Amino acid sequence: MADDSILKPLDLHEPGDSVGADNHPPVESDEPVSTIPSDPSSTDRTSFLTVGIQKPWDIETNQFGKIARVNVVDEMKKSYLDYAMSVIVSRALPDARDGLKPVHRRILFGMKELALLPPAKYKKCARIVGEVLGKYHPHGDTAVYDALARLAQDFSMRYMLVDGQGNFGSVDGDSPAAMRYTEARLAKITGELLLDLEKETVNWIDNFDGTFQEPTVLPARLPNLLLMGSDGIAVGMATKIPTHNLGEIVDAIITLIKMGSSPLTPGVITTSHSRSVILDDAGIENVPYQQLTGDFTSEATVDDLLESVQGPDFPTGGVIYDAEAIREVYATGKGRVVTRAVAEIEETKSGKFQIVVTEIPYQVNKAKLIQRIADLVRDKKLDGISDLRDESDREGMRIVIELKKASKPKSVLNNLYKHTELQNSFPANMVALDEQGTPHLMNLKTILSHYVKHRQTVIVRRSQFELKEARARIHILEGLKIALDHLDEVIKTIRASKDTEDAKASLIKKFGFSEIQAVAILDMQLRRLSALERQKIEDEYNALMVRINELLALLKDPKAILSTITKELKELKEVYGDPRKTKVIKGKLGEFSEEDLVAAEDNLVAITRDGYVKRMPLSTYRTQRRGGKGVVGMTTKDTDEILHMTVGNTHDFALFFTNTGKVYSMRVFELPEGSRAAKGQAIINLLNIEQGEMVQAVLTVNKDLLKDKGHFITMATKNGMIKKTPLSQYESIRQSGKIGISLRDGDQLIKVEISHGQNYLILVTRGGKSIKFKETDVTATGRNTMGVKGITLKNGDAVIAMETVEITPPKPDDKRRKFFREILVVTEHGLGKRTDVGEYPEQKRGGQGVKVAELSPRTGDIASVRMVTEDDEQVVITTKAAQVIKLPLKNIKVLGRSTQGVILMRP
Repeated sequence: MADDSILKPLDLHEPGDSVGADNHPPVESDEPVSTIPSDPSSTDRTSFLTVGIQKPWDIETNQFGKIARVNVVDEMKKSYLDYAMSVIVSRALPDARDGLKPVHRRILFGMKELALLPPAKYKKCARIVGEVLGKYHPHGDTAVYDALARLAQDFSMRYMLVDGQGNFGSVDGDSPAAMRYTEARLAKITGELLLDLEKETVNWIDNFDGTFQEPTVLPARLPNLLLMGSDGIAVGMATKIPTHNLGEIVDAIITLIKMGSSPLTPGVITTSHSRSVILDDAGIENVPYQQLTGDFTSEATVDDLLESVQGPDFPTGGVIYDAEAIREVYATGKGRVVTRAVAEIEETKSGKFQIVVTEIPYQVNKAKLIQRIADLVRDKKLDGISDLRDESDREGMRIVIELKKASKPKSVLNNLYKHTELQNSFPANMVALDEQGTPHLMNLKTILSHYVKHRQTVIVRRSQFELKEARARIHILEGLKIALDHLDEVIKTIRASKDTEDAKASLIKKFGFSEIQAVAILDMQLRRLSALERQKIEDEYNALMVRINELLALLKDPKAILSTITKELKELKEVYGDPRKTKVIKGKLGEFSEEDLVAAEDNLVAITRDGYVKRMPLSTYRTQRRGGKGVVGMTTKDTDEILHMTVGNTHDFALFFTNTGKVYSMRVFELPEGSRAAKGQAIINLLNIEQGEMVQAVLTVNKDLLKDKGHFITMATKNGMIKKTPLSQYESIRQSGKIGISLRDGDQLIKVEISHGQNYLILVTRGGKSIKFKETDVTATGRNTMGVKGITLKNGDAVIAMETVEITPPKPDDKRRKFFREILVVTEHGLGKRTDVGEYPEQKRGGQGVKVAELSPRTGDIASVRMVTEDDEQVVITTKAAQVIKLPLKNIKVLGRSTQGVILMRP
């Protein structure tokens, strides 16, 4: 028996032949015919394929009325290849030149044909879909409408190509409204894709039934492929190109052009798709086109281009990470980019914290994301969340995740990133079709080079079209000029003619006009015979001659063509350029510290006696005049009061010393940032402090200074003890804390300062006494020590402040600048003054000290003391009730030790 892969020829009966009783014609064959396996699970696949159609009444004859012998394997290969190429070229993959798939190109062209460029009125989408289906795209209406709707979605397109009116879907995954309800027109930016389409800049082909023509590609002044991105699955390949920022892509193309070149040599462009001819100086004749030869080349590298392109810029914003991964995508055409949502931790008026998500990763369904979080909370895979709300509106996205009181916000947020699509990855695979319709995996340089080459071709063909039109018009104007110069004779000739054809022939014979010129003269209106109209013709002629020379110069100069591309790109950037929506973090996720995400700025760190802490930018407080009442600096309970305030950089370490003598460490940026009136967060939710343990002093330390063995932490206690310990002993502090100082019962820390061992130490008491002694009088000891006596106190008195001042002050760089070291004293009733440090005599450690101010019932006791220098411009004063005032230092008077001071802040 012959090979089973070949279908045997079956002789069909001729009309009129007898057939069996069942009307089935007999099968004539030398060999038995196999049958389809009765068991569908049969492994006899060859038998099934070769005889899947067995009887001649099931077989359709071809146009010659005969059955062809076909090898099934070969037929399957051919048919599947044809199908695959159809999907690849005509459906799923974008063209590298205009960045569009055929369906999108046909939609935009169809809308242009419907005159829907702005400021045209909106038209029903059903009408648009009908236009595209009936003329250009013979597929399902749902596919066309879905493609149209995507072009109008601000969460899908970085720059929307269609201006939609109505419901076109949402980031929650809602479907667009039916096409009979929605309306659309082209967006303004889409005009840049269609510009110059009528100037023979691209080739045209017949539509599916040969009744209309459509462009094979758009002129695409806009570098659309990278701007809009693309997403499609073909046969055996797929594409996924991220969206980008227009300004960055324009800058990258300009860099490519500056470092590139492309030769132009004369050639003839085929006119099979051209709809008019070119006129030379002699009249209606074809002239050679100037044609590009060779690919555009540039010495620019991917790294050169990445100086302009930071990374993908998604319409939904978010954050992307890892400069190396981003570079891999642009260098190879494929790779993964990690994306994260934008989430902030906010404090509510009730003192609770909530995570607010304002941007999510690209192509993440918001509704499914919220459902995922809710499921994780319900299944107890996520702890610390008490409520979940979607407060998104037309103003923007806002997902609110309320936290339980005892939860740690950053820990909850990290778990959300780990278990939900708040953290995602974008698998880039930049596959597109080249000029020949061949799919390629393209890197950044290749994509931009295809765009530049396409624009070169468009500009050349546009210039040739304009040159042709200008020459045609010049030809007519020359005839009009001759006619006006011999006006009487022309009129006499026309009047003497029998009809139009006779007049045309007479003009051609007598004056040597071409047929086109003769027709133009006959069509000329009488009003154009005036002197003014004659001058207009002359001016138009001169202007066209200038334009022709410009076009000829452009076509002869490849650099001029590249300069034109650059000029047009800059115009695009000026009109449509906008800031990035997606933030780029160069560090790898997990390898960079959270410090990389936080701007370095000075913050005011405040902690209350009941253990609430927060930080605020110094800019929160405005400068006021001396004697003002201040503003609320922190919301406190009636029984609570501010214990300590200090200024530190967000990148500094904050050391918290407690009443048990332990010290804990956090970065300043890890402290909750709050508004001026916010209460802050309980310190017990941030530090692993024990029951009954309270923070009594806070110190902010630069991270580099912690490693310096030449600096010390100097501490003063309420009962007058003084101690110093090398700063390096506090570099590594466990979450459970370390022993910082040993305290006697009833004593507590008052102040902690950083010193370098060569300072004066100044202690000030509530009762108005002060002592100044050398730091060398205090021996450095370990962390678990009490220290030595710094001042002898009277009954009922207590130390409230400690300051350090250089024994030998540094000389100022600018001799014209005033140099000073002063002690700023503020009393309980808001009076204050500055006193030069020199007025405080040096004493031995342990003495009773000297008077720091003249105290009275008007002043009250000493409330606070600070060292100020010429580097200090402003002073922030806060009350126990959390009223805050910021004053210029120069507004506080300099007075002697035995004075009361002036009013700084009214209680």
